[in-house]
Amino acid sequence: MPASQPRSRARDRNNVLNRAEFLSLNQPLKGNQESRSSGRKQSGQAGAAGAQNSSPKERRQSQQLPEEDCMQLNPSFKGIAFNSLLAIDICMSKRLGVCANRASSWGGARSMINLLGITGHGIPWIAGTLICLVKSSTLAGQEVLMNLLLALLLDIMIVAGLQKLAKRKGPYDVTPGLLDYLTMDTYAFPAGHASRAAMLSKFFLNHLVLAIPLRILLVLWALCVGFSRVMIGRHHITDVLSGFVFGYLQFRLVELIWMSSNTCQMLISIW
Repeated sequence: MPASQPRSRARDRNNVLNRAEFLSLNQPLKGNQESRSSGRKQSGQAGAAGAQNSSPKERRQSQQLPEEDCMQLNPSFKGIAFNSLLAIDICMSKRLGVCANRASSWGGARSMINLLGITGHGIPWIAGTLICLVKSSTLAGQEVLMNLLLALLLDIMIVAGLQKLAKRKGPYDVTPGLLDYLTMDTYAFPAGHASRAAMLSKFFLNHLVLAIPLRILLVLWALCVGFSRVMIGRHHITDVLSGFVFGYLQFRLVELIWMSSNTCQMLISIW
């Protein structure tokens, strides 16, 4: 015991924190603790008074706010996957928009790509179908042309309605042309040219006798018309792909409501 006391005293003397200039570090600040405790009491009293004065509606909203914040900070897996795919779609569509303006990498080919897009526009196809219908003299030809006209009109109405509902803009700020305004093809989703090209190619493959090279060229034409809209910056990739799907569904719809030869003759006589 007597030997341990000198050792503890020597240890205390060697401890740096026992010096006079460091003693204040070992002592808690009473003023700060008192101010903190008083501040907590005042805030607690003010919160209790505010809770008593607030209406039940405000209390409900204050309870719902943390849940909304948690929903935004912790999105679901489906939301993360959808936003990721949307970001990839926008990025790839912007990269493929090589003819979006004159300053683009393929800006010199913009007029040629626009000409390719006109081949899939609704107005030239409707005008050409009406001219062929007037000059047609066979019942089978008139039946096919009348149902083709019905398919074109259905395509314009369905695409315009879906675009008004979605109201999705293209990857680039490209002003629609006059023909686009006439067919109400002013938004991006779904791509009207792609749906029309897919519907027409499927229609011709089913109702016209074509050689194999012509069939291949018809499918290639539909694909080129669809993706030309991505190149000029009017549509995203998903807009064109969904346009192909809607074009096929429109073809199936026309096949279900196919007008017979007698119905076509009645309509032609009325017209």
